[in-house]
Amino acid sequence: MAEYFDDDHRRWVIDLRSSFTARSEWPTWLLIAVIYSAWFGTLGLLHCKTIGLVAAAPLLILCGAWYMSLQHELLHGHPTRHVWLNKLLGYAPIAVWYPYTLYRDSHLTHHRDEELTMPGVDPESNYVRAEAWASMSPAVRLLWNLRKTFSGRLVIGPPMAVAAVVLDTARDWRRGDWRYLRMWGTHLAVLAAMLFWLHRWAGVPAWYYLFVVGWPALSIAMIRSFYEHRAVPSAKARITLNEAGWFMRLLFLNNNYHLVHHDIPALPWYLLPAVYRERLEQYREKCGGFRIAGGYFELLRRYAFTRTDAPVHPFDEHA
Repeated sequence: MAEYFDDDHRRWVIDLRSSFTARSEWPTWLLIAVIYSAWFGTLGLLHCKTIGLVAAAPLLILCGAWYMSLQHELLHGHPTRHVWLNKLLGYAPIAVWYPYTLYRDSHLTHHRDEELTMPGVDPESNYVRAEAWASMSPAVRLLWNLRKTFSGRLVIGPPMAVAAVVLDTARDWRRGDWRYLRMWGTHLAVLAAMLFWLHRWAGVPAWYYLFVVGWPALSIAMIRSFYEHRAVPSAKARITLNEAGWFMRLLFLNNNYHLVHHDIPALPWYLLPAVYRERLEQYREKCGGFRIAGGYFELLRRYAFTRTDAPVHPFDEHA
């Protein structure tokens, strides 16, 4: 449910969403066309041998990271109100690692703001419970501490995230929970077909796409969620306002204004900056000082090799 500061704010947002741009969703349709065109265009250049794998890799990585931002927009109901159509638009495993359905279900669960950061409850939590920490080996504790740094997030964040999904899925299957069995089967089948086509038509080996393209794409996508939430008592003060530059805003589709997104999750990406600017001081006050004025480069400068905070959740209410 959307959260507004007052009735004037609610009416202003409703008026904004009644504009032609918002009703037609043309920015999101254009975005879809650009991302798919860039991805297929890069592969076309490979097919024609205009460029080689080394030159194509950065372009494909950028497309993969941008595609994950698009998937986030799709699962929130854009550009159509049809769940099946949005799913179709974001189902291709261009970014490899996460089936769209799994991402959609877990992310919508994450939007319960009162449970944000709670390990075992918030599926996107970057914290662990004290009892889990006590049972970890020194090596695993080291990995968790490294993941709390910017550089660690880039390097070991992706394998830890993928490993967590695999372990969670295996645990569900051991318990007899087969809800996502068909989803995984479909995702892996489509991924295998895509990798086969990439190799035959564009000359991209499967291992190359998985680990030279897919892995770095996930790494870049995880920059956005680095210190996106913090463990503090006030639910809204757990959500950041990252005042990033234009390139990162475009790459992450303005989700850096994360508190605005959590307050009005149905708001399309291209309206987030205007809504933030309209109530700038109130949003800054609401986040309880959790504002990153220098954007992602400030996070890099402050936390390249320094932890943002401890991995153990300080007040796990669900323990």
